[in-house]
Amino acid sequence: MISIKLEDSKTAAKSSPSGNKVTGDGGGKSATKRRQGMIFSVIVGSVIVHVIALILFGLWTVARYWKQPEAVFEVKKLVKIPPRIPEQKMNLLQHEAMAPKPVFTDKLASIRPIDFALPDLPTVDMDQMLPLDPSELISDQLAGLVGSAGLGSGWGSGLKGLGGNGDGKGMSFFGMQAKGERIVLLFDVSSSVVNKALSLGVPLNQVKEETLKLIEGLPITAKFSMIQFTQNYKSFSPGLLAATDGNKNRARVWVNQEWVESGTMSGRGVVSNPRGLAAVLEETFKMQPDLIFLISDASFQWRIGGGISDIPYADLKRLLAKLQADLATPAVIKFIGFQPKSEDAKEWKRLIRRSGGEFQILKRD
Repeated sequence: MISIKLEDSKTAAKSSPSGNKVTGDGGGKSATKRRQGMIFSVIVGSVIVHVIALILFGLWTVARYWKQPEAVFEVKKLVKIPPRIPEQKMNLLQHEAMAPKPVFTDKLASIRPIDFALPDLPTVDMDQMLPLDPSELISDQLAGLVGSAGLGSGWGSGLKGLGGNGDGKGMSFFGMQAKGERIVLLFDVSSSVVNKALSLGVPLNQVKEETLKLIEGLPITAKFSMIQFTQNYKSFSPGLLAATDGNKNRARVWVNQEWVESGTMSGRGVVSNPRGLAAVLEETFKMQPDLIFLISDASFQWRIGGGISDIPYADLKRLLAKLQADLATPAVIKFIGFQPKSEDAKEWKRLIRRSGGEFQILKRD
């Protein structure tokens, strides 16, 4: 009995009221497939909907681009009304333009000192005014003030401070009278001149004193310079200096410190010179002097051609003629000779005679 019941229950479980056979595994698989198909359908539909939306948006964008309205430019006329000047103001301006301008002829003048005073003028160093050429300025002013007639009566007394005796003969150097405003002093300090000066009883200190006396007596309108030479030479200044107190003091220091007494020249400021006096004269005439004092024994040599020889007077004559021709007015040469040879003195008198020069032999007192 028991076995029969079990068989019947299995048979009932495998059959259905409709007579169809249903298995548990087959029903689960079909439900899963249905769910998967539904999800796939939803995804495909969503993609299709988005694609369609993108296509429609693209068509709308393109259609909007091609259907943009054309640009229209409009120019509006700006009307400005210029400002009007009141008629009364125009009439006033026209009246002022026609009226004459006032002219003041009266000048203000003070009839008594005022309570305040102007500051003192600054002190000006005259040495700094050298580039202004004060000699020319003062000489022009003097000429304009006194004229040619005034110079005739005042020349003699006006030259008392030029180293002379105030008698109208100008300056004096070793007793030689001269006039000039652009002065160059040439000193031959070779051993022969030094020895001859000593033999005459004229020591070099006396030459210094005469030189400084001449320079101290120069007026502000004058200019000066100095050159010492043997074969070589040394200049006090490359150009003429105005005779100011500062430049006179410089000349005093230069004479006391740089004066050559040994008969030879070398060292600082000395120019090597194989042409002797010829080169010294060229350097002198570059300063455009109108008066030259030359102190020497009238014997000059150079080293042209290899050896020492006397400078030919024919060469000196040609050189002086050329140098004098380059000046507006020939320079007057005053020659002071220390025991010159008669032949040399004769030749030098001929060389300087045309320019109004003078040759004087310094003799023992």
